[in-house]
Amino acid sequence: MTFVAEREMSVDRAAQGWAVPDVGTSKIVLAPDQEQAVSLAKAAPPEAIHICQGVRANGVVGPVQQVLKDLGRRQFVNMETVDDSGWQGFIKRAVYKRLFRKLSPYISGVLANGKNTRDWLINRGVPAEKVFPFAYFLPETAARPSIKHREGSNRYRVLFVGQFIERKRLDLLITAISRLDSENVELAVVGSGPLEEQLRQLAEDTLPGRVEWIGSLPMDEVRVQMAQADCLVLPSRHDGWGAVVSEALMSGTPAICSDACGSAVVAEASGYGGVFKSGSPNDLVEILNNTIREGRLSEPQSKGLAVWARCLDGLAGARYLINLLETRNSGMETPPPPWLSNPGGC
Repeated sequence: MTFVAEREMSVDRAAQGWAVPDVGTSKIVLAPDQEQAVSLAKAAPPEAIHICQGVRANGVVGPVQQVLKDLGRRQFVNMETVDDSGWQGFIKRAVYKRLFRKLSPYISGVLANGKNTRDWLINRGVPAEKVFPFAYFLPETAARPSIKHREGSNRYRVLFVGQFIERKRLDLLITAISRLDSENVELAVVGSGPLEEQLRQLAEDTLPGRVEWIGSLPMDEVRVQMAQADCLVLPSRHDGWGAVVSEALMSGTPAICSDACGSAVVAEASGYGGVFKSGSPNDLVEILNNTIREGRLSEPQSKGLAVWARCLDGLAGARYLINLLETRNSGMETPPPPWLSNPGGC
């Protein structure tokens, strides 16, 4: 397998503590410009299967897709959940419908990442038989440490991990926690960003003494925070996937996220946590209250959730992708996604 990218990692991801993953025996090739990317596509064996990221505003990938189309090569498209809210959403839907009308006859399938992405793509004109549920699969993690309950505090611990930007809606989470039935709840915040000052002020006004500002951390230390938390919340206005939800589940920690996050599909499938209507503090308060009333997961429950969440690691994703490609080639029935073929953590 050859993985082609414009660069090893974006500045934004590096700032969030991400590290370049170990890809094992796969080959990584950097193609920083259109000419190099197109040359690689032309040089690939005719029988190769190409998986391309997106169909719009995707950098050097767009010209590669045109070359693959002209050469009659097999290609799949990997798509995240598209933010089509507001007046711009009407334009986006029209643009994608036009793009897929031109591209659909020449693609073998679309890997649809996220809760509503498959239906959204079908509504844009992609044939249903060409759209396959997919996920943001993560590197397999080490065994979760048995540190679920923090020393010195019996408060229910809610965790937020992300950038302090409007789209992530940390303000919504702070407001929701201030309205909970119980005050025996604390919020741990991992991350940084331009809205930090006003978010700290909001927390001081509504949750005095109940918010721990941890700052940015390397990814392995974020996983420790996840293992210590009782629940993770991703309240984003929109997230193409929202990897922290998968990471929390793989750490044995329930996750709550908005329905505008692609990862809502696995939060629902896990059997714990839940999904709330994006932008609705009332919905988030209701789910948080229910989750807190159900109590902390026991150690066996937490371990069971972490075991179930192996369906979200890279090995499970690779097996699923290979099965998809093989069945698509043979005309056999396609396999269910791993998070649905394996019962949830409950």
